Amino acid sequence: MLMVDLIEKKRDGYTLSKEEIDFVIEGYTKGEIPDYQVSAFLMAVYLRGMNDEEATNLALSMLHSGDEMDLSMIEGVKVDKHSTGGVGDKTSLVLAPLVASFGVNFAKMSGRGLGHTGGTLDKLESIKGFNIAVSPKDFIEQVKKINIALVGQTGNLTPADKKLYALRDVTGTVSSIPLIASSIMSKKLASGADAICLDVKVGAGAFMKNIDDARHLAQLMCQIGKNCGRKMTAVLTNMDEPLGFAVGNALEVKEAIQTLNGNGPSDLTNLCLEIGAYLLVDAKKFDSLEAAKNAMLENIKNKKALNKLIDLVKAQGGDATYITDPSKFAVAKEVVEVKANQDGFVSHINALAIGHAAMLLGAGREKLEDKIDMAVGVVLNKKVGDKVKVGDTLAYVHTNGKNTEEALKEIFEAYEIASKEITSNLILDIIR
Repeated sequence: MLMVDLIEKKRDGYTLSKEEIDFVIEGYTKGEIPDYQVSAFLMAVYLRGMNDEEATNLALSMLHSGDEMDLSMIEGVKVDKHSTGGVGDKTSLVLAPLVASFGVNFAKMSGRGLGHTGGTLDKLESIKGFNIAVSPKDFIEQVKKINIALVGQTGNLTPADKKLYALRDVTGTVSSIPLIASSIMSKKLASGADAICLDVKVGAGAFMKNIDDARHLAQLMCQIGKNCGRKMTAVLTNMDEPLGFAVGNALEVKEAIQTLNGNGPSDLTNLCLEIGAYLLVDAKKFDSLEAAKNAMLENIKNKKALNKLIDLVKAQGGDATYITDPSKFAVAKEVVEVKANQDGFVSHINALAIGHAAMLLGAGREKLEDKIDMAVGVVLNKKVGDKVKVGDTLAYVHTNGKNTEEALKEIFEAYEIASKEITSNLILDIIR
């Protein structure tokens, strides 16, 4: 088998067999196939696409390129959630302890942020002492003991995906739907969960800009998971405006704590209830989504979910007093207000611009090695549909002096104000 033959085959629109895909992935992982040939292969896939069977085989080939987590020692159903990346997306910080508060095993390996999308691990590290580098053995023991772990990817999981992703990033092939689907699902399958819920973001602040592409991606990922024996759900959610109010690491953790105390933003709360309900039903804790949602609201009210977050922080070496006293989180030196210059209703907030502004302030990374400022970010004061008058505060900018003026300009321009009130739907579609 020759790599050039496979490049030409995919270039000409033909379907690749499992053996041919395995040949590409195994050869590239071992360093036997050079970057320039795999770059050509990726571009051929980008232009010609892949069918469901090819995408499944690509995910499996990347899965088998390294180790797999064996969670069989943990009794009961193991659940996981993945977001395709958005602005202000602190869902896992609320969802994981909420689901785990019912004794359901929430075993999650998360990632760091890059660009305008924040990473769960970075947010958790705003808690003093929180350790995301947990060994596979300790990961399993922690889930067995307290039903929850949020850690960084450990061991030699999906090394092919790491190599391919780095190459996609510099060859203009990141947005290929089969490549996205196989990348995400190889990692999710390697993590060992039985039931997975995917939060597929749609809109200005997401990789998928329109509903049709997002639906295609969601259906493909669900099909890959189903083909591998997993229970799959995809929730398509609106990322034309940030989720919740806070964008930035410590700011988002504080908002997650508020939500677990029962006074968080309605969109964040509702999304966590929606995703959590599917996971709890798949874990056979409840027979209906409505019963699961009502029970979750009760576990927020009685503080069981908040206490599970405290358990998580303690188990991973963090200072749990940050959860009971959020004033301990790092605070920016200055808070600057962004004011409205006209009357009307907020009709749109460019989530991408808000995320980019937060990155400029130091809340995100342009390059993987960039250091994050945990204290800085943006807290929205007005969301889509809200009435505003001249001089009203649209957003608060928490800054330590880095790129402040540029960020303020970008946030001001992110807001669109119209004469008529409009409504914004958070959940756009559900795929089971």
